[in-house]
Amino acid sequence: MNERPKIKLELTTYDKTLEILGWTSILAIWVLTISNYSNLPDTIPIHYNGAGQADGFGGKGNILTLPLIATVLFIGLTILNKFPHVFNYPTNITADNALRQYTNATRLLRYLKFIIVVIFGLIALQTIRNVNGQTSGLGVWFLPLTLGLIFIPLTYFLIKSFKTTKQ
Repeated sequence: MNERPKIKLELTTYDKTLEILGWTSILAIWVLTISNYSNLPDTIPIHYNGAGQADGFGGKGNILTLPLIATVLFIGLTILNKFPHVFNYPTNITADNALRQYTNATRLLRYLKFIIVVIFGLIALQTIRNVNGQTSGLGVWFLPLTLGLIFIPLTYFLIKSFKTTKQ
């Protein structure tokens, strides 16, 4: 493998906005979970099937795993995002295309880590609403929405990566 250039990327307003939204979402999921914790019953849904119906139950302490996992993933991806030269790319990275490829890849990762937090937040919210009798399960919309929020942008950024190589 050839040595990829190491470039310090400058964040655009869009990148900074995604970062702020991500950190704000992390804070929001923790506030949502902790502020509702004492009102939860002892047993809550901890797993949902593809149709959005609860099919696994456990103690209310399990709800804390949602913000915890979201936080660990967000911080881990934030650290990883500082090293775009180690990412896997669908094209060869050269000195000519490195800046464009790194910018595209780090923006994708920034978007995905925000969406991951949103998804975990929605699961926490719907679980809380479910146990309070306001809804039943996650809803049939949850799985298609989640897949769309992940794979449509992923496809867009992959296509952009191939186009960026040809410029």
